[in-house]
Amino acid sequence: MQLEKWQQIVGMVKDQFGVDEEGEGTVEDVPNSKIDFIIFQGPLGKMRLEYITKPILLDKKTIGSRRIGSETAVDYIYSEDEFSNTFKAYKLDEDSGKWAEMEAEAAGAFSV
Repeated sequence: MQLEKWQQIVGMVKDQFGVDEEGEGTVEDVPNSKIDFIIFQGPLGKMRLEYITKPILLDKKTIGSRRIGSETAVDYIYSEDEFSNTFKAYKLDEDSGKWAEMEAEAAGAFSV
């Protein structure tokens, strides 16, 4: 999904439903990442839409030894100029109070 399409969806949500909360965040342990989100009361209940931008993973190196009891670590190498974008939709589960990710067919209702 392109940034322009995300902005169209946000505009549509603001026009039709109003916004409970809107903001930005980052993905843990991923440098130069960004999450834009919007929370609103939609037709299926309280919903959260996210647009995630993060660098592309270039390589993964495992550091450690074969000795018993030794620790291993994973070093991730990210691109500095190539990014991937992801769109996710969540619905609030009223019983548990946790966000449940919606399937692609249900999230497709927000296509513009």
